[in-house]
Formats: sequence, structure tokens, C-alpha cells
Amino acid sequence: MTGQERAPLLEALNRFKDMRIVPFDVPGHKRGRGNPELREFLGEKCLTVDVNSMKPLDNLCHPSSVIRDAEELAADAFGAHHAFFMVNGTTSAVQSMVMSACKKGEKIIMPRNVHRSAISALILCGAVPVYVNPGIDRRLGISLGMSLGDVKRAIEENPDAKAVFVNNPTYYGICSDLKSIVKLAHEHNMLVLADEAHGAHFYFGEGLPVSAMAAGADLAAVSMHKSGGSLTQSSLLLTGPAVDESYVDQIINLTQTTSASYLLMSSLDVSRRYLALRGVETFRRVIAMAEYLRAEINRIGGYYAFSRELINGESVFDFDVTKLSVHTLDIGLAGIEVYDLLRDEYDIQIELGDIGNILAYISMGDRSLDAERLVAALSEIKRRYERDKSGLLTQEYIRPQVVERPQKAFYAEKEPVPVEQSAGRISGESVMCYPPGIPVIAPGERITPEIVEYILYADEKGAMLTGMRDASLKTIQVLKEG
Repeated sequence: MTGQERAPLLEALNRFKDMRIVPFDVPGHKRGRGNPELREFLGEKCLTVDVNSMKPLDNLCHPSSVIRDAEELAADAFGAHHAFFMVNGTTSAVQSMVMSACKKGEKIIMPRNVHRSAISALILCGAVPVYVNPGIDRRLGISLGMSLGDVKRAIEENPDAKAVFVNNPTYYGICSDLKSIVKLAHEHNMLVLADEAHGAHFYFGEGLPVSAMAAGADLAAVSMHKSGGSLTQSSLLLTGPAVDESYVDQIINLTQTTSASYLLMSSLDVSRRYLALRGVETFRRVIAMAEYLRAEINRIGGYYAFSRELINGESVFDFDVTKLSVHTLDIGLAGIEVYDLLRDEYDIQIELGDIGNILAYISMGDRSLDAERLVAALSEIKRRYERDKSGLLTQEYIRPQVVERPQKAFYAEKEPVPVEQSAGRISGESVMCYPPGIPVIAPGERITPEIVEYILYADEKGAMLTGMRDASLKTIQVLKEG
């Protein structure tokens, strides 16, 4: 990599600070002077670079100087043809790549266990999903990746599809055979889009699954703020050489803010430089910590911290060993119950708890002392709270019954019905536990008794259910009949 020691946007912001410019522009806090409470909370250093787009600092809507230079360095570091800085989160990056690939009525092949942002993209642009049901690990109750055979079948049955969408990896670290999917899709003139919300480290670590750009994907949405170390809400949208980046730029500007945060953009610039120069050694430590924690948690007994032993060459083609996913049902506790106990009783905040598992996100900022604290807490939770596991739900992924395309269902006439009485009706909204934000039901899908049971059970266990118009979670919006 050439020039990766530079951070053009950071350098420009430092020059700007030295100029002592009098601000008669926005933001209105005027470098923090207008809001002492905000300055005290965030600090003067932070607020002096919370500035507006101006000539010396470039403009994210049409980069031509320092932002352009920073994006070029990011593209080089990630092995992409072009990199777009995204400040509306990876949600915006996912939506932009779907809308860049598909127009209204065009098909896109995707796994059903996509993030809500992908379903929202279908609602926004009117594309039609061709769902490939992921594999399921029935013991763990989690969805896996797409097998190459299932993708091949979907392509052959839908030769007019415009793109194939792949999770790389899933929240739990599961990877599909991305290289082979790319080869197959390109042979049928389809683009490949990768949701790499949880895969920024693939570009810099050793012994990790293949990154989207290395596999030849056309577009990839990368959450730098997750494993990449930048500020929350900052992300990258990477493109390959076959993509018209000027068109992607137009799509991005349909929804991305015209008041891009320089705090977010500079964090992308600084984090890219850090990963390019120190990423290999950084993620070597992350992997070592995750492997240590996995071994220690499995030594407790009752828990199952799973890893590469799940690889089967099909629905689990590879596994991201930085993901510390732990199955909890064998100690008689749902994952969300262990999640709550860790936070409420031990002051430990993990990433998620679902019906059967927890996920602790291991990254560059974790310390050995904190790792030991997590192991000790899990051991004590088992000792204090272990019970018989009968009566616990085990199934996380429920195969959907698609009746109507998402956009049409979302904008159709709807009415609220009690969740308990909704089986058989067509959903007009999404319902999901967040995190991970994967809809258990999406607009246009038939609500089944299993889905009703899942929603009621998740609510009872204390999961954070989102997507429903009714904040009390008592009713769900369904399409009007007749």
C-alpha cells in the first residue's frame, strides 16, 4: 500500500483549526462557544472540528480535494476500485448498493436472514426479493449461510435477476462460499453485493475469511465503526471495477445527508490509516483473545462457545473466529436472559442476546482484565441461575411465506390486529429483535403460528422488539382483506 501513513482529511482539519477562522456559518454552536453544556460534555477539541462543508474541507456530496484523497486511500487499503465515505451508517450503505443494482420490479437473490436495511431497500426501490433460505443449525437455533447449490438453483430459476446479495459474515460469524458465488453470479451477468457490516477486519487480519473485494464482489457495505474502530454511524461503501461509481454516487446522494459530520468522516480517515499500518498485528491480538475466551467459557461447562468446527463446506463455508458467540440453552437460560444478567448484575454489556445465544463483540479495544471478568461472570451465572431447560424455545430462524413484494405490502392499506390473533394474515410491517435486526416477519409475508409464538416469547423474555407501529407491541399491522 502506498501513502497509507497519510490522513488527508485529518490533516486538513488540523490546518483549519490553526487558522482561527471566525465562524459565520453553521453549526450554530460556533465551535462550542454557544452551548457551554455541550462543550463541557464533549470537550472543546471535539467541537472545534464539528464544522460545515467549506472549500478547504471539501464536500462529501461531490468530493474534489481532501475527502476525495481520503476515499482514494481507503479504496487502496481495502483493495477496492472506489470507496465512498458514508455517514448515515451501514444501513445507508446497504440501501445504496441495493438501489444501485436494482430498479422497481427487478429481482435480487438474497438470503432471508438479511439485516432490516436490506428489506428497507426493497421497500424504497421496489425490487423483488428471491429468497434463498439459509441453512439452519437446529441445536444452536441460528441461521447459517447460503449453500452454493441453493444459490445456483435460484439463479437458474431466475435468470433475469440483477444481483445476488450475500452476508459476509452473519452476525454470528458464519460465511458462505463467497468466491464461488461471485464466479457463478458473474457467469450469469449478475452483480454481487456483500453486507460486510461485521467484516471490516477481514481486509487486514490473517487467517480470516475472504473479504468481499478479494473475492471479486461488485459492492460491499463495510461497518468501520464495528470492528474497524471508527465512530458509530461511520461506514464505507466499496465498489469493484465493473460498477459505474458515478451512478452509485447519485444513488447515495438521494438519501445521505448534505451536512456530513466531519467527526465521522475524520474518524474513517484515521481508522483507515491505523488499520492499514497496524491492522495485521491488531487483529492477531483480537483473534488470540477470542480464542482464549472461547476455550475458557467452554471449560466452565454448560455453555457452548462455537467456532470453526461448524464448517461443513456448504452452509458454513468459513467462520470468523473473532466472533465470540455462546449457546446458553443448556444451562436453562435464554440468551437474552444471560444478556440481562451480565448487564444488571455484573455491569458487563455484551452485543446481543437472542433466544438461545449471546454474542460478545471482541475488538481492538478489549483488555485481558475485562476478558477474565466476563469468564468469571458467566461461571457465576451458571452456578447461581442454572435450571432445567424444558419449555425454552430453540428455533431462531423461521422460513417465510412470501405472498406480496415488500414495497407493495408496506404501502398497502393496513389495519392493526392483536398479535395473538394475527396468524394467517399478511404482515404490513417488519418485526425484529434488535440487535441483530434481522426481521422475523417482513412486509408481504404471511404470519404463521410459529411467528406469533416467537414474537410473544421474545417479548416475554425481554428482547428488544422493533419495527412495529404499536409501541406497546400488542398489535401488528396487517393488510386489509377484501
